[in-house]
Amino acid sequence: MPIELILLSLSPIFLAFVIWEYRRQREIYDVRDSLANALLALMHQASDALALIVLMPLFNWIYQYRIFDIELSVATIALAFLIQDFLYYWFHKASHNVHWLWAAHVVHHSSTRLNFSTAFRQSLMYPVAGMWVFWTPMMLLGFDPHTVFAVVALNLAYQFFVHTQAVGKLGWLEKIFNTPSHHRVHHSVNDKYIDKNFGGVLIIWDKLFGSFVEEDANDPCRYGIRGQIHSNNVFTISFHQWRHMFQRVFNERGMKRKLSALFAYPTHD
Repeated sequence: MPIELILLSLSPIFLAFVIWEYRRQREIYDVRDSLANALLALMHQASDALALIVLMPLFNWIYQYRIFDIELSVATIALAFLIQDFLYYWFHKASHNVHWLWAAHVVHHSSTRLNFSTAFRQSLMYPVAGMWVFWTPMMLLGFDPHTVFAVVALNLAYQFFVHTQAVGKLGWLEKIFNTPSHHRVHHSVNDKYIDKNFGGVLIIWDKLFGSFVEEDANDPCRYGIRGQIHSNNVFTISFHQWRHMFQRVFNERGMKRKLSALFAYPTHD
C-alpha cells in the first residue's frame, strides 16, 4: 500500500533527524517515552495496513461514483495535495472537538515531551475513529484511492519535521506553511494555545478560519494534555480515553446525554 511504503522508505531520514536532535538537545528526550513512541508507530502502521486491505473495496465502490475522471499530472497532483491538506485541517480540528475522534488523536498529544520521535506517537484506533472518512470526498471528486493515500502519506511525512524544539522561526515561511514554531503551539496546553494551529502542511487554513495563534517567547509552550496520564505503557496510552469515554456513556442517563458523551467536546478523567 502506498501510505506504508512511502513512510517506510523515508524512515532512515526520520531516524537521522531523531539522532541529530538527540545530540543537540538530549534533555528533551526520555528513553522510555521514545521507545513508547516507536512501538505506537509500529502498532499504528499495522492497523492502517489492515484497515486499507479491509476498506479498499469500499473506497473503490465510492470511486465508481466519481464526478470527474482526473488524470495524473503535475497540476492534478498539486491540486490533490492542496485539497487533502484542506481536508486534513478539518479532520484535525474535528479531532480536538469531537470526543469520538479525540479518543484516537489524544495518543499523539499524550507525551509531556516534544521532539522528532513524538511524530511517531500515533494511534492504532484511527481506522475505528473514522479518519479515512475525511479522504472520501477526494475519491468522489475523481482522485483514485491509491493517489489519495499516497498524498496522505506525503502530508504525514512533512509533518514529521515540525515536531521539534531545535528549530526556531523560519521567516516568511511562517506565513504560509506549518512550521516547528506553529506546531509547538498546537502541542501546548497553555490556555492561549489550546486547540490552535491545526494545519498539516499549510498554516493558511488556520489563518482563514480563525484558529491561528503565533508562538510567544513570553509564554513558553508546555506540552501534553489536560488530564495527563503519565504513562509509557502503550496500551494505557492507546485506550485510556476510550475507556473514559465509554464509562461516561454508561453513566449518563438519556440518549441525548449519551450521544453528547460520544460526540461533544472531549472531557478527561
